[in-house]
Amino acid sequence: MKKVLIVEDHPDMRELLIWQMELMGFSAIPAKHGKEGVEKAIEEKPHLILMDIMLPGMDGWEATRVLRSNPETRDIPILAATALFRESDLRTCLEVGCNDYLVKPFSFQELQGKVKEYISPNASSH
Repeated sequence: MKKVLIVEDHPDMRELLIWQMELMGFSAIPAKHGKEGVEKAIEEKPHLILMDIMLPGMDGWEATRVLRSNPETRDIPILAATALFRESDLRTCLEVGCNDYLVKPFSFQELQGKVKEYISPNASSH
């Protein structure tokens, strides 16, 4: 089963994203902050990472930079899931290495569409 790492500090949002990933047929791996997200990405080698940007301690931008600098995680697609919506913030998401972004609040259909651009539940592992 394909794995999606969900890096999200808000428990309700994290649970909702886990539920949505499982509905789509993925195994969801939760992380509460950027440092834990980096550790779990290295350990679990997920097929996709949903990265909140505003996180305690290491924010999503810094976590993405760390993941992109590591040969083991540099090619994992990263979708920023953020409440930041200014053009400069969204540009920064892409500049630090996110493949794309979703602006909160987003619908299940938007999430599903973005996720399916990068992985599908039944496709073979990379």
